[in-house]
Amino acid sequence: MQLTIGDIHGCLTSLETMFDLVQPSEEDLVVTLGDYVDRGPDSKGVIDRLLELKKTHRFIHLMGNHEIQMIRALETKVDCQRFLSEMCGGKDTLASYGGGFEDVPEAHWDFMRSTELYHEVGDFILVHAGVEAGIAVGDQDSETYYYQRFHSQRAHQSGKTVVCGHTIQGDFPTDLGYAICLDTCAYGGGWLSALDLDSGKIWQTNERGESREMHRDDLAFSTN
Repeated sequence: MQLTIGDIHGCLTSLETMFDLVQPSEEDLVVTLGDYVDRGPDSKGVIDRLLELKKTHRFIHLMGNHEIQMIRALETKVDCQRFLSEMCGGKDTLASYGGGFEDVPEAHWDFMRSTELYHEVGDFILVHAGVEAGIAVGDQDSETYYYQRFHSQRAHQSGKTVVCGHTIQGDFPTDLGYAICLDTCAYGGGWLSALDLDSGKIWQTNERGESREMHRDDLAFSTN
């Protein structure tokens, strides 16, 4: 299994339910697409759990725009104000740690700083937000990996399918054939979505502990 998980946003119950449901083995690859923090109820709990799971499972964690915004919040006053704004949700993140940046463990800063910009596996490009179609995946402006919107995604020159999050879809992921978006708004009463790249199977879980399953074929070329 090669499992990709969309934007978690502090939704620990959804994450725990997902792992109980899918039960990836120690040999399976799990790639998380970024946005572990902000907006949801337990950003600290999410990173704690991912660090614990990484001891026994094969994980690759990608950088989301909310991680880079949290890191940059330490660098300038403007970035700090942006992170703490209601739009970003940084106050929710800090509350889960105890209230301040000083309450965030160094291991959690290390986790965020060590995340990757993208990952290629087989016929897929995995990235938080997207990639420019006509530029080699390794030559992109870093802001593209964090911030590109799904409606701007076009078929990549490599011919590989882009799998991303970042842009909220409806209740279900969107599959354009050449690109798939897995952000189904776990923090806002929606679902956390995960896709097995090998089989095309999709799982969804939520903060109420509910779950459901489907297949990529059920979504083919949907537009929500």
